[in-house]
Amino acid sequence: MPLNLTHILRRDNGPERRFAALGFVGALLLLGALGACGGGGGSSSVAVPAPSPNPALPTLSFALVASGFSAPLGIAQANDGSARLFVVEQGGKIIIVKNGAKLATPLLDIGGKVVAGGERGLLGLAFPPNFAAKKHFYVNYTRAGDGATVIARYRVSSSNADAADAASEQILLTVAQPFSNHNGGHLTFGPDGMLYIGLGDGGAGGDPDERAQNPNELLGKMLRIDVESGVTPYAVPSGNAFANGVGGRAEIWALGLRNPWRYAFDRQSGDLYIGDVGQGTDEEISFLPAGSAAGSNLGWDVLEGNDCFEPSSNCTPPANYIAPVATYARSASCASVTGGYVYRGSSIAALQGWYLYADFCDGRVWRMQRSGATWQNELVADTDFSISSFGEDESGNLYFVDLSRGELRRVQ
Repeated sequence: MPLNLTHILRRDNGPERRFAALGFVGALLLLGALGACGGGGGSSSVAVPAPSPNPALPTLSFALVASGFSAPLGIAQANDGSARLFVVEQGGKIIIVKNGAKLATPLLDIGGKVVAGGERGLLGLAFPPNFAAKKHFYVNYTRAGDGATVIARYRVSSSNADAADAASEQILLTVAQPFSNHNGGHLTFGPDGMLYIGLGDGGAGGDPDERAQNPNELLGKMLRIDVESGVTPYAVPSGNAFANGVGGRAEIWALGLRNPWRYAFDRQSGDLYIGDVGQGTDEEISFLPAGSAAGSNLGWDVLEGNDCFEPSSNCTPPANYIAPVATYARSASCASVTGGYVYRGSSIAALQGWYLYADFCDGRVWRMQRSGATWQNELVADTDFSISSFGEDESGNLYFVDLSRGELRRVQ
């Protein structure tokens, strides 16, 4: 069944609270048909200044690695010495890129389990520490039938390192989704060995059921669970915000997310960067330094970026509020932030230690770095790519997938 991507680039229409998708995937030809969307709010604080071109910036190129992917949404690597990259396709396949070539047989094909289209599908992939010995991995997908988010474990075949056993699924967590958008979907292991699961607020527009600020709901949160301890289905880390189950769900690590679309830990510092897609006015990047305590609140839906959302003015930030370190306004037709990675490769000296992120809709790419108490945020490329996800290889080199072209490209 072909994917239905016809409404994917639309943003939530704030005043009408009309159902629409966040815009992390879709075809660029839809952009011209999109109308302006209203946000929800005033301007209670000052956003990070808009990035501007700088003649001293590096000149980046984006080398084609492989093509022919179907709706690629993610990139992962197993850190097992194989130098393989794994490209997540929305329809339910995980494609291996090995020695620069796309393998014909996928690592895994769970298309029959997945409802794909819009913001749903196979959305996330993560390999645990010491994958080479453990030989299992984790996925995040939207389940056919009820549209629930599923976090599951699969084993790699004992006879073929490039194939998973599709019958080995162990479902660890399911989360009901009240609407078909704002699924989040990313998975990653942190420096602490825990699995971090980013969930959107449940969808519609404007978080109508106030899930992101409700500690008794998993939606609109960053979850942290221990899936490698041997406890079935998982253990709860003692440092979570409500680890004892009092005051909120034990799995919650951070609150106040709208729709986190890609987040990553800096492999050197352990700092966490989160791209969170906005409602109608602001896209944002949030930053949680290594060692941050659980319970940070990123503000939605009290705030959108630095602006009040609900109420639309004179809002009071929630307890433990962490303001974004960068925001940018949506363009006339669309905006959708794609969170990236801190560059730790060796081939681009001018990017070393800089965080790269992009906008899916217009193809702009920025670099950002903290300097003392301030952040430097600069536009480094203005492209026509539909960057649905970044990824890094075992050496820290950066890649992205282009959804509209079905390509994997390397930043160089």
